[in-house]
Amino acid sequence: MSDTIETVIGRRIWDSRGRPTVEVEIRTVAGASGRAIAPAGASTGSGEALDRRDGGAAFAGLDVRGAVSSVNGEIRDALRGYPVEDQLGVDRALVELDGTGNKARLGGNALIATSMALAHAAAASAGLPLWRHLAATAKPGPLPLPEIQILGGGAHAARRVDVQDFMVIAVGAPDYPTALDWTADVYRAAGLILADAGKLQGVADEGGYWPAFDSNEEALDCLMRAIEASGHAPGDEMAIALDIAASDFGRGGRYTLARDGREIDSDGLSEMLLGWLARYPVVSIEDPLAEDDADAFARFTAAAPPRVQVVGDDLVTTNAARIAHCASLGAGNTALIKPNQIGTLTETWEALETARAKGWGAIVSARSGETEDVTIVHLGVGWGIPQLKVGSFTRSERMAKWNEGLRLAEQVPTGDALPERSAFAWGDS
Repeated sequence: MSDTIETVIGRRIWDSRGRPTVEVEIRTVAGASGRAIAPAGASTGSGEALDRRDGGAAFAGLDVRGAVSSVNGEIRDALRGYPVEDQLGVDRALVELDGTGNKARLGGNALIATSMALAHAAAASAGLPLWRHLAATAKPGPLPLPEIQILGGGAHAARRVDVQDFMVIAVGAPDYPTALDWTADVYRAAGLILADAGKLQGVADEGGYWPAFDSNEEALDCLMRAIEASGHAPGDEMAIALDIAASDFGRGGRYTLARDGREIDSDGLSEMLLGWLARYPVVSIEDPLAEDDADAFARFTAAAPPRVQVVGDDLVTTNAARIAHCASLGAGNTALIKPNQIGTLTETWEALETARAKGWGAIVSARSGETEDVTIVHLGVGWGIPQLKVGSFTRSERMAKWNEGLRLAEQVPTGDALPERSAFAWGDS
């Protein structure tokens, strides 16, 4: 007989920015339980599921008591008695119960925490680790290749530089533990370089260094020096990934680069970024143009070297229909997968499968407002997503995820292997 949901419990807890967020625990009749926590983004696309926030004076309007009440009321009552393994049925019930196109009534934060908690409860009921439970619908892959922030900017660091993330990818690492080791080397080297130059202001939202640079390109030069100082070969062992987050400083085809003191159009921004791709070992660039600039996004994708991942985040918001539309335009070639952008795991899976069907790559990603929840690491392994982006190499809400990857490396059939490096190699191709 199938195990069924006995109760659903919502809790108000805290995220890495000291803001309230939603935790959900699901308990089954047979005594299994699963728990998950909703993250929150600072840089968000207009197509994302909306968190339910209380408004008012408390916590700058960001409290979540209403969303927690949704869980402990309507959601709990609707889900009692559902088979715990029926992820599709529960997620559809959640979407129908909310009744809005963007999860605004009950809250995207309430829905995604419930949906992820269900997956944990189903895995526990079956006596399986979550990645193995998820792999029932997919072939588990190697450990996702880590994409790790070294320098933070944009909305994550009071816009001290315009570009949001300067990251590294250990494209030459033979295994997952080595990828983390090499990243630690680069992170330490970057800290020393910044401190010696008097350019270190603190730590950004995702744990990367908060730099005091005079231009955006200065951050790239610093990152190159850090890779070299760490003893790892730029491009061969360690490559660069960028999240431009252009929607944060551009609208209507115009972009204001405050750090560089200039305003440029879509073609000007594309020209600048294509120059970076030519001069630096960049293998991945996210949101190079704004979400309302899809035609320019497509032109950039066509002009970028084939080796480069052109990643859609604000442009596609983990939405299957948006991914299909952007693929038809040629705008991007890789989807960033963030479960809380869409609101349920079923819709997240649909977005991933659409990306794959269109020949796109995929990166599973955390948010800037995070917690100790490690669900996305299991999604990466169980669903065979080749890359994982969770922020920097410090702060416990980030390290919880990198460390979970080390544990999973002992469990998955592929061990601690990484995706084929040829997919990320830097060169003249």
